Amino acid sequence: MNILGIESSCDETGVAIVSFNGDEAPRLLGQALHSQVQMHEAYGGVVPELASRDHVRRVLPLAQAALAESELGLQDIHLIAFTRGPGLAGALLVGAGVACGLAAALSRPTLGVHHLEGHLLSPFLSADPPRFPFVALLVSGGHTQLMRVDGVGRYELLGETIDDAAGEAFDKSAKLLGLGYPGGPALARLAEAGRPDAFELPRPLLHQPNLDFSFAGLKTAVMTTLRRLGPDPTDQQRADLAASTQAAIVEVLVRKSMRALRDSGLRRLVVAGGVGANAWLRRDLGEACARRGVQVHYPELALCTDNGAMIALAAAMRCQAGVASLSHDHRFAVRPRWNLAEVGQA
Repeated sequence: MNILGIESSCDETGVAIVSFNGDEAPRLLGQALHSQVQMHEAYGGVVPELASRDHVRRVLPLAQAALAESELGLQDIHLIAFTRGPGLAGALLVGAGVACGLAAALSRPTLGVHHLEGHLLSPFLSADPPRFPFVALLVSGGHTQLMRVDGVGRYELLGETIDDAAGEAFDKSAKLLGLGYPGGPALARLAEAGRPDAFELPRPLLHQPNLDFSFAGLKTAVMTTLRRLGPDPTDQQRADLAASTQAAIVEVLVRKSMRALRDSGLRRLVVAGGVGANAWLRRDLGEACARRGVQVHYPELALCTDNGAMIALAAAMRCQAGVASLSHDHRFAVRPRWNLAEVGQA
């Protein structure tokens, strides 16, 4: 079965084709991706209306590029999957509308996919895919969650952020430091020249017995520290504060992940989402997992950000598991707010 997947939840337009045969592992045949980072950079963040309009311009040419790479035609596609939510409503509607329009023209079914389920399952396209069950650390955009994953559609929420997510803490701290958009990668680059112990910053909820996260207080501490440094901090002070901020975020993510593994008794960790590309996080998690004899899995770096491959993959794995609710009437609705725990097995 060949599945075309469309991702348009925020500021990346992604189209990909994944194929599977029976119980064989799904294979990525081709993909195309366009990032809107350059367009939104002038505004310091995503402008929803501009994002939606750009998805309209990009999605069909990207679909043609993915088909060309796959050496397939539209008639070779058996199922069209799209991101149903969560995300920006207008952006989601573009992908859903194109997917259902194509499906109607081809007389093919559609499947609306949860954006975070796509991230959660994306490591299954890597050279070293995980096996169920595992603990998943989802660190994507406004989401920071720990999940127990026993199979496709079998997700138990262990802990989540109660305010700012890790990605938001990176971005907001970067903005306070006067860095460009997107803030997370810019802060990580600046941190390379700094000392992670230069400033004492809080690790919210680190010593609480639960698995929840809170990063709003960290952002406030960064702002307070900058005020104390005065209007013109030196380059070294800015680098030190970036490194200290990154160290605080990473320590919380690593310690909470290790606690989730201990409490669940599982020996496998999957890290997915854009923050999962952070080199410091990968290093510290790798060291912590090695000390405890835990296997850790990541998606390929190219699949950490939003992309069509993860949407097509999630659809493929749902079909293989027999839990895909395919639609044949080509009507669609999007869910800008959608809890992953609600997805279930149907």
